[in-house]
Amino acid sequence: MLEDRDLRSIQEVRTKVQAAYEASRAFERFSQEQVDAIVASMAATARAHAESLARLAVEETGYGNVRDKVAKNLLNSDLLYQKIAPLKTIGVLADRPELGITEIAVPVGVVAAVLPTTNPTSTAFFKCLVAVKAGNAIVNSPHPRARRCTCESVRLLAEAAEAAGAPKGLLQCIDEATIAGTNELMRHRRVGIILSTGGSGIVRAAYSSGKPALGVGAGNVPVLLDDSADIESAIESTVDGKSFDFGTVCSSEQTLVVNRRHRDRVWAALKANGALLCNDDQARALGSRLFTEDFRIQADCVGQSPQELGRLAGFEVPDETRILALEIAGIGREHPLSAEKLSPVLTVHFVDNFEEAVDACVAILNFGGRGHTCVIHSQDDAHILEYGRRAPAFRVLVNTSAPQGSTGITTNVFPSMTLGCGAIAGNSTGDNIGPMHLLHVKRIARYVRSPEEAFVSDEAKEYFASVKSGRDFSAGASESGRPRHSPGVSQRVDQYLAQRGVGTGRPALQPAGEGHSAVAGVVDRFLETRSSEAAPQTAATAVPAGQNPAPPAPVVRPVSFVCEGDMRKAIHSGAKIYVAKHTIITPAARDLDTAGEILVHTEA
Repeated sequence: MLEDRDLRSIQEVRTKVQAAYEASRAFERFSQEQVDAIVASMAATARAHAESLARLAVEETGYGNVRDKVAKNLLNSDLLYQKIAPLKTIGVLADRPELGITEIAVPVGVVAAVLPTTNPTSTAFFKCLVAVKAGNAIVNSPHPRARRCTCESVRLLAEAAEAAGAPKGLLQCIDEATIAGTNELMRHRRVGIILSTGGSGIVRAAYSSGKPALGVGAGNVPVLLDDSADIESAIESTVDGKSFDFGTVCSSEQTLVVNRRHRDRVWAALKANGALLCNDDQARALGSRLFTEDFRIQADCVGQSPQELGRLAGFEVPDETRILALEIAGIGREHPLSAEKLSPVLTVHFVDNFEEAVDACVAILNFGGRGHTCVIHSQDDAHILEYGRRAPAFRVLVNTSAPQGSTGITTNVFPSMTLGCGAIAGNSTGDNIGPMHLLHVKRIARYVRSPEEAFVSDEAKEYFASVKSGRDFSAGASESGRPRHSPGVSQRVDQYLAQRGVGTGRPALQPAGEGHSAVAGVVDRFLETRSSEAAPQTAATAVPAGQNPAPPAPVVRPVSFVCEGDMRKAIHSGAKIYVAKHTIITPAARDLDTAGEILVHTEA
């Protein structure tokens, strides 16, 4: 019996991945009808246990509330199921005789699923359903704080799948998940793809595993309240989204950006919809309690009720309060509450016009939510399009609550609990993930034309004509009389160097005439420059023998603040960021430096 917990986790991973792999090999022979029957059985079981598993999730994690977790469970067992049920995912997907193409689905095999603590049961439903619908097996690694509810969700779905004829072992869950065990799962040779949901650290680890990975980024959702919007309706929608499951959904609203001339209407509408408007002292206390000194969200504040947050911050919150609302004067390093809060806390930022509003929303996304989600409430199509064009987010929601819109409840985006953030956030996709992301398409392509029939340009026609007639295409003029080739600059340089007695290792051409004198002048100037550079140093500039000139010491100035946007720029440019003890580094930024290659600590 292994006594080390990490070793036990690694061994469990190896055993369950192998079992899932063997089940996936058997599953490859199943028809679309058989797979659909299994998925239907799983979805029905998930619906039947939506409430009991929601209660278990709240009891175990302490995050969110039962009512809204039931809604998330139903999103994946009802709405998602409706969407995936008619999809063709097995065998021949399409036969196009007019193109000579037949498309065949190929499952990835074993899906390694990493699950979060904020949405443990609904995400388990989602990942199991889309993986099996695509013809795959799945091994789930739960967050340690959500192990019981996640494993129970997977167990119930596995029983339902096997009852409908699925091979035993098709759905697995790691009972003793550790970081070492999760890393073993992501790197296991039998795993075909990683489907990762969680903090940016675990998502980055998935992308660094050497396996294909579908991960997601952090959310920091701005809401632009346009002048053309119905303000009261927009505020009602925003409070509905911000209060949903006590703010645990990554796509929940974070900061409302609005023209300052609407200040009084906004505060009145927030109060009418159950918001407590925090005074300056309460806002400072809340900000201090929500974040650690190094800018991380306090774990005991995640997914808590407004009343509990007030208690933690030292002030009383009435029972009827749905969210806490407070004003911030800016975005970024000097305003920590402009970051993602994972709680029912909404910040409000006032601006002077639409252009400033868009700039503020872009800044919010760059501060820690690039690629994820943003919202606009507006009746102005031009403003909606401009916002959608400029905002660095792949879900631009219009006139809807953010959690419900981003997951496909109130919009027609694909119902999903895994929302890609695209290349701008280091993700492989900006899509809402579904079963079609978990299979490949093989194409049978039949002969439909000769090579010469595939090309249309004059050059291509002349080439194929010369090949057909046996003429040398590389010499002389084309049939149209145009010269096909003429000596290039490199050939002229070679020719002139040979005349000067400098060998190039390539055969020299005969004098070309046109252009030759110009090339000769360039080469002469180049040779003269090289000759002067090779001249011995004078006594005044020579370095004493055995000594090397000392380069000037670089000036290193540590920065005072680093956010996700700073890290992304450094990663893309290959630059370093110098930091000191006093430097504030946001959690999203710190998690991006898992290899320790970007942030350089100085003594300053």
